[in-house]
Amino acid sequence: MGKVKWLSGPGKTFIMLLVGLVVMVVVIAWLSGLFYRKIPPGEAVAASASSQPTNRPWDQVHKVRKVYYEEIVGTLKAASRTEIASRVLAPIEKIYVSAGQTVQEGQKLIELDRRALETQLSQAQARLVAAEADLKNAEADLRRLEPLVQKQAISQQELDKARTRREVAQAQLQHAQQAEVEARVMLSYATITAPKAGMIVDTLAKEGDMARPGVPLLVLYDPASLRLEVPVPEHLAIQLPKGQKLTVRIDALQKDVESVVDEIVPQAELASRSFLVKVRLPRSEELFEGMSGRLLVPAGQRDHLCLNMDALHRIGQLEFVEVLRDDGTVERRFVKTGRIGMPGRIEVLSGLREGEKVLLKSHPEPSPGPSPTKAQEPPTPANSQPLGNAAAKFRSLQNSLSEAAPTPSVSFSSTPSPSGRGG
Repeated sequence: MGKVKWLSGPGKTFIMLLVGLVVMVVVIAWLSGLFYRKIPPGEAVAASASSQPTNRPWDQVHKVRKVYYEEIVGTLKAASRTEIASRVLAPIEKIYVSAGQTVQEGQKLIELDRRALETQLSQAQARLVAAEADLKNAEADLRRLEPLVQKQAISQQELDKARTRREVAQAQLQHAQQAEVEARVMLSYATITAPKAGMIVDTLAKEGDMARPGVPLLVLYDPASLRLEVPVPEHLAIQLPKGQKLTVRIDALQKDVESVVDEIVPQAELASRSFLVKVRLPRSEELFEGMSGRLLVPAGQRDHLCLNMDALHRIGQLEFVEVLRDDGTVERRFVKTGRIGMPGRIEVLSGLREGEKVLLKSHPEPSPGPSPTKAQEPPTPANSQPLGNAAAKFRSLQNSLSEAAPTPSVSFSSTPSPSGRGG
């Protein structure tokens, strides 16, 4: 009775908790693969390797030192940019050009209403005629009075007054002549011409609008004066001498153009710690003001590994090469590549070391000899479902790679070999 009472009391609860804890530990151990046979880390060694060297061509991975650049975004602006405005207040009668049109120096651009200016010229000409008549009259009076003074028929004071009237008439004539010249100049302002050769960027007025002095009507710039203005960091700007040739990449045109450092503003921006650098671009019909470009500024040198592109295999997004070992066996190794450098070469970011040999894709005629051996696959336990699925996937990937490029002796590396960074 005492034993039954113990099992039905707190002791029964303790046993149930203990059994549950043991079951949970077993489940965790099973999920972590404790009851499965594990494959040790490292390489799966081939069952047999060909002792004879392969007859396929190979190339060696080598290191090159290359200058790397910093790309700095800037905007194309014209060094010679002109805003054309009227010098007189008059309505616009005719506009002869439009945006994007190329004009020559002296070409007629805008014609203003000339009627008011022609009236002013007529008035100035009339005042000039009157001034000439007054001068003739004053000179005639002076000639008549001079003999009378000698005869003492009139006083010297009257003669002086006559001379004064002649001098005043001469001054008024000069004033009328200058007013007539000014009226002609004002009339010439009714026709607005191009001050220099260039391209019309924009028309800011329309026919019928009132042209006011100082208000721009057209914007003109010289395409030959286009420059790329970029804010270059101070540690790079101080190394750029005036006249140095640099490369500018125009993304909209997908092309590179040569440029020359034309001007460096000798004042750094406090916020960005950069200098405004202006590089001159060659004249091109494809370049326009306001386009964006990237200036390639030399920032230093670094080493990177260079690989022959004929040795690179791609399956989907995977990239691998076939490494020729010293013993003549071949290892397929996954790599990561970077940018294309010199023609036929590409940088290797990881997966290879300097001096390693890689097989190329070109296949010569096979020579008689032992058939290539395939890497031995590790045994898969029949009672291990998770491990069986992983092995099946591994075997499927290995077979697909083997069909893509057969090799004399193959083994997969579980971890890629380290390599130097590319550039």
